[in-house]
This record gives sequence, C-alpha cells and structure tokens, in this order.
Amino acid sequence: MNMMESIVEDRVSPEDLRKFEAKYLSALKNGFVPPTTQFDYSWCLIRSESMSRVREGVKLLEDLYKKSGENDEKRDYLFYLAIGNTRIGEYNKALNYTEAILKVEPKNSQSHQLHEYITKRRNKEGLIGAAVAGGAAVAVLGGLIGLGMRMCIL
Repeated sequence: MNMMESIVEDRVSPEDLRKFEAKYLSALKNGFVPPTTQFDYSWCLIRSESMSRVREGVKLLEDLYKKSGENDEKRDYLFYLAIGNTRIGEYNKALNYTEAILKVEPKNSQSHQLHEYITKRRNKEGLIGAAVAGGAAVAVLGGLIGLGMRMCIL
C-alpha cells in the first residue's frame, strides 16, 4: 500500500469520531464553531465507514473552504476535499481539487501523488465497471438468443 492509498483508506476509530463529534456539537450549540473544531470533525467524518458521514464531512470542508481567506488553509481544505471525494467515488471532483492545488503550487509533491492515485483508482474502477456492464450485456444477449431460438423451434 502506497502513502496516498494509506491516507485515503485510513479509518477513524469510533472513540475519536464520538469525541470530535461531541466537541463539534457542543460548539454548534454554543453558537460558534471554531474552524479547527469543524476541520477536526470533518476529517473524522471523511475517514468514517459510512458513506453518508463521508459526504457530511465533505460538506463541512466545503463550508470551511468558502469561509477561509488564507491560502494555506484553502490548500489544505482542497487536499482533504480530494480525499473525501475519492472515498465516495466522485473522482472528477477529487481530481479538480488536486488540479486546483497544482495550479498554485506546481511542485506540491503530495498533491501530485494524490492526483496520480485518484487517476489510477478511477481508471481501475472504470475498467471494473466496464467489465461488469459487458458481462451483463453478454447475459442479456445470451437470453435474447435463447429466446429467439426457442421461438424458431415453436
């Protein structure tokens, strides 16, 4: 497993998820969520087993990105947005995020590695999807041929 795969495939412990969720919800209840609290919780959500929670984490990161005025923060949010979107199979969005980083920081090696990983994963899943679709088409065609032969016999 390479470094980017280990980052994308990393999972949050249930204890950490509960801890950061409690901290986030408490801040939300008090009327102000510090960006670090929102980021920590969103990073936990992105590493969750639940795809709906990963999507929730992506939304929280998108919100942070929109509110941030700092370039370093924006870069970090884009990086983690790329990871989150990769986890939910939104590869084109994920690649757009890595490309946005690379436009500003063309020598950012982590973003290059993540971009390469996402591209390979998208291509691999595309091939698997094509094979499944091809197999289904063969099965349907076989069924139609069988039905046609049966009709000819009758």
